[in-house]
Amino acid sequence: MANHKSSIKRIRQADKKKLHNRYYAKTARNAVRKLRSTSDKTSAAEMLPKISAMLDKLAKRNIIHKNKASNLKSKLAVYVNKLA
Repeated sequence: MANHKSSIKRIRQADKKKLHNRYYAKTARNAVRKLRSTSDKTSAAEMLPKISAMLDKLAKRNIIHKNKASNLKSKLAVYVNKLA
């Protein structure tokens, strides 16, 4: 257990931030999973910009790495374009 008042507060803040980040990362993962399970091109094309924006925001806030966001967006765009 931490002894200093400031380190106790820092632990509290880190736990709160971790919970916040985990929620948004999980939400994005579920959105990506939902898009990948879609076989309808029109609905997938409709979902793609929203999910891309979500991934960009997560990368901007350092919740996920910017390269991971780029890779996911690229793979999702390829998937949507391949749908018939």
